[in-house]
Amino acid sequence: MSKESSTSAERLAGIPGLMRIENTAKEEVTAHCMELTHAVYPHHQVYGQYCTIHEYVDCPPEQAYDYLRQGHHLEEWTFSLRDFAPTGTPGLWAGYDRLEDDTRIYCEVVANPGALTVDYHCSWDQGDQLWMIYLMRVVPASLVLGRPGSVITWTNCRHPHYDDNPHPELAPRPDRPWVGDYWDLFYAGHTVEMRNLKAILEHRHRSGLPVGSAPARAVTR
Repeated sequence: MSKESSTSAERLAGIPGLMRIENTAKEEVTAHCMELTHAVYPHHQVYGQYCTIHEYVDCPPEQAYDYLRQGHHLEEWTFSLRDFAPTGTPGLWAGYDRLEDDTRIYCEVVANPGALTVDYHCSWDQGDQLWMIYLMRVVPASLVLGRPGSVITWTNCRHPHYDDNPHPELAPRPDRPWVGDYWDLFYAGHTVEMRNLKAILEHRHRSGLPVGSAPARAVTR
């Protein structure tokens, strides 16, 4: 064992539960992986804490990213987010989530052109703590699938506020359902929206149309 490998092994020796080639036979890790592989998985096991969806889109990654980073396009491809307008806080916009009557949603877009990531920081009812984070990434399909176009991924993490509304006093009415009540439908609902996104991008790209619309207002930081 090299000096570097020996030092690394010593640094890891006190960490329980690691399975590495240095301490686990190939047959053992194969058997362990088989135990972790099932034909059927309970919904809560797959989507209980995280919800990730992904889609191939026949649209150049630069155009897909540019479309996503302009937050006014949320009004096109999402099922229920509408009527965004700027608030008094730079970069923060407010609209309505028509999934529930009279429900305000606040949004700030954090985009990284180098990584082609677009994160929507949102919340219902108030804009002081944007805890509903929608993490999206555009990957050039040429890199991962060997074909033109984009692979778009979208991940949500189950923040504790999904289970407990931190500001029930701000709800438009006491019996208004909470966004977290829909968590078990996030995979299905976001799949519907991802397919909307795919349809819009592919239709405009294949038709030679501008993929995005000139924003009357941009929801981007």
